[in-house]
Amino acid sequence: MRLTLKMKELSSAEVRSLFLRFFESKGHKIEPSQSLIPQNDPTLLWINSGVATLKKYFDGSVVPENHRITNAQKSIRTNDIENVGHTARHHTLFEMMGNFSIGDYFKEEAIPWAWELLTSPEWFGMDPDKLYVTVYPNDDQAKDIWLHKVGLPKDHLYEEPDNFWDIGEGPSGPDSEIFYDRGEEFNDPDEAENYPGGENERYLEIWNLVFSQFNHLPGLTDNKDYPELPTKNIDTGMGLERVVSVFQHAKTNFETDLFLPLIHKTEDISGQFKYGEDDTKDISFKVIADHIRAVTFAIGDGALPSNEGRGYIIRRLLRRAVLHGRKLGISQVFLKDLVPVVGEIMISYYPEIAKNADYIASIVEAEEIRFNKTLTDGLSLLDDVIEQAKSKKGIIDGAIAFKLYDTYGFPYELTEEYATDEGLKVDRDGFDEQMKAQQERARSARSNKASMGVQNELLTGLKTPSQYVGWSELTVEQTELVNLIVDNKLVEEANAGQVQAIFAKTPFYAEMGGQVADLGMIYDESGQAVAKVTDVQNAPNGQHLHTLSIIAPLFVGKQYKLDVDRPYHVAVSKNHTATHLLDQTLRNVLGEHTTQAGSLVTAEGLRYDFTYNGAVPSEKLQEVEDIINQKIIDNLPISWIETDIESAKKLGAVAVFTEKYGEKVRVVSIGDYNAEFDGGTHANSTAELGMFKIVGEQGTGAGVRRIEAVTGSGAMALFKLHDSWLAKAAEQVKAPQLSEINDKISGLQTALKEAERQAASLEQKLANQEADAAFANPQKINNYTLIATEMAVESMDVLRSTADTWKQSTPSDVLVLAANLGDKVNLLVAVAPEAVKKGIKAGDLVKSIAPAIGGGGGGRPDMAQAGGKNPAGIADAFKQAADWLQEK
Repeated sequence: MRLTLKMKELSSAEVRSLFLRFFESKGHKIEPSQSLIPQNDPTLLWINSGVATLKKYFDGSVVPENHRITNAQKSIRTNDIENVGHTARHHTLFEMMGNFSIGDYFKEEAIPWAWELLTSPEWFGMDPDKLYVTVYPNDDQAKDIWLHKVGLPKDHLYEEPDNFWDIGEGPSGPDSEIFYDRGEEFNDPDEAENYPGGENERYLEIWNLVFSQFNHLPGLTDNKDYPELPTKNIDTGMGLERVVSVFQHAKTNFETDLFLPLIHKTEDISGQFKYGEDDTKDISFKVIADHIRAVTFAIGDGALPSNEGRGYIIRRLLRRAVLHGRKLGISQVFLKDLVPVVGEIMISYYPEIAKNADYIASIVEAEEIRFNKTLTDGLSLLDDVIEQAKSKKGIIDGAIAFKLYDTYGFPYELTEEYATDEGLKVDRDGFDEQMKAQQERARSARSNKASMGVQNELLTGLKTPSQYVGWSELTVEQTELVNLIVDNKLVEEANAGQVQAIFAKTPFYAEMGGQVADLGMIYDESGQAVAKVTDVQNAPNGQHLHTLSIIAPLFVGKQYKLDVDRPYHVAVSKNHTATHLLDQTLRNVLGEHTTQAGSLVTAEGLRYDFTYNGAVPSEKLQEVEDIINQKIIDNLPISWIETDIESAKKLGAVAVFTEKYGEKVRVVSIGDYNAEFDGGTHANSTAELGMFKIVGEQGTGAGVRRIEAVTGSGAMALFKLHDSWLAKAAEQVKAPQLSEINDKISGLQTALKEAERQAASLEQKLANQEADAAFANPQKINNYTLIATEMAVESMDVLRSTADTWKQSTPSDVLVLAANLGDKVNLLVAVAPEAVKKGIKAGDLVKSIAPAIGGGGGGRPDMAQAGGKNPAGIADAFKQAADWLQEK
């Protein structure tokens, strides 16, 4: 009989640390948690799992330096936001801890290590009797390891047909899920699935081990037909929030040190309710705690509230939290006060949240103030909707409920709650239909590219060494051609077309970090040009893979001269240096929270994306440009060293968003102004840039701005273009000197305004004359009088002015004016006060006659207007107006 082991009591920080240190002891490299905003992955809106940042290793496009990796990765999933707070373990933001093998160890190591971490007193020290495992029925190898190598009792092993991880084309395989038995007190007698792997509260899944051993190839639908992967992998996931709830004996994830400080702070702000006293109020406490965590981390990583994409998710989460605050009696702005609490909770692993708490809180506060204004409008609309629904079979239309949700941030359940209070129902099917349509729009907006690529066995298997020397050499006089690839096959020679090639040594820069690849030529030993280099990419094992356009036959094993296109290379290098200057200067001018979100460096110029809330003011852009040009004038030296990561950080080097770095890193310094981790090529000094000029600044998405700029000859070409425009303008305004252009333009503007004033005055006089004639002859229609006339005017303003004149004496009950503007028509209808009282409404009349001019319109009972594109219909519109009055 086994003794029951007393469960360790561990903080969330201790759990995370133990997990990472355990796998570090097994030779794994600890990868830091990456940004929630995916980089170079259009298939994801957010990083949604521990493996999401490692996909390039799993699909073989990159071979890591260390094939054993472990991480604790912050993640966001928002496909079931409505479940948050209603269940024990649904979250929008969560941390996924995992260990990964990229073609190294497999099940024989992964399963025993998992058991060791969970049960060893040195590590988690869980009671083995409380652990259960599920396996894929056909995975005999995993079953054997669990039963005979680990010693798991047979009655603790369950076969589960769903234990096969497959997300489409690419790596897939069986998995083993590990469950913790929380005890009989969590049994539900009404629960039919009260067993490990079933839907129940007793057996809590704490870890999933995925054995990525098959390749889901295009066209295959049955996993029995999937071929074995050339490189098998391990991918595991342990939710931090779940396992912490075990160590802290929590009924749900929310009663842990990850959430309770937020809940207690919300209690203090509310002053009316306490967590644990009312199930309905508890839901609101949980929603607020969950959502502010997600919002804080998302904004901390550069996402900002908006009406699209990630920004829409942030806005939606904030608004749900505010509404649940209202349910707790919180009417003031309060979410900003929770941001520092998130920072305190997560400070051991995410110190940047506490560091940037003031900035994050300011964004949250501004959004909450904005929503409070919207909320007032939404509540007013909801009141109107309820009144209308009372006269329509007591049902609120689903499309209207969705508008409240989508535009005003009202969750469906809130609208339903208000409706129930009034004895009404909400059309849930109609709401779901609108929601589905929105989700389809969101899906279509994202890339259809496969989530994870299919491994390329040839490139992954190429281990031949290749040395890059392009930081200091642009010509390699002699080097061996070691690999030739044609149609994904190794060949010994190639005579025509395009091929891929790897050389023992190369001066050609491979495209990376936003910098385009070098171009150039390949020569044989006699000096004859044999190939043109059109592109260079990194192969999975780091070699520079050249795309060549063949001029003369190439042979593996022969020696060749490699020569980079110098002017092209120098132009690209200058623009790359400019991006470093721009990155540093933007942070100095706009704030440290401004971070790089992407870049493109070419010979023609540079494109730099960065996080910022709103357009950059023109004076700030000018300040940025002036500072950079001063650094160019200062002729700062540019140098680089290769060192380890920690030493680089001590030098103050900045790591660029989510780039991954090896054990050794290259640090590029621009004087004492800027130091960054960087593998690209640069100028030798800032003076070589010559000049820096911003071409434009614009938004590219939620919270992301883009600056385009040029340097050197590109800047000179731009100034020449501007000079030519100025010269042409001077000629047109007859300015003898460029310095006189502004005075000349100002004089022309004054003259134009005076001419426009005189023209408008003359037009009004003519209109008044026409009106006097028309006002003298109203038509008698039934019990009303009508004046309908076409006026030779150029704008709706003159029609309104004529209507104002008509109002002073009201020579008719109804006035209909039309202006023929050539390709379009303006209509105006006015109705006298007495006629309005009798039911004659201008808005109704204009809607009735507008189709005659091919348009539509509307307005108030006393005045309305319309526009159309059929001038020939004016007479018909007048006739229809008379007919409309005749019927009254």
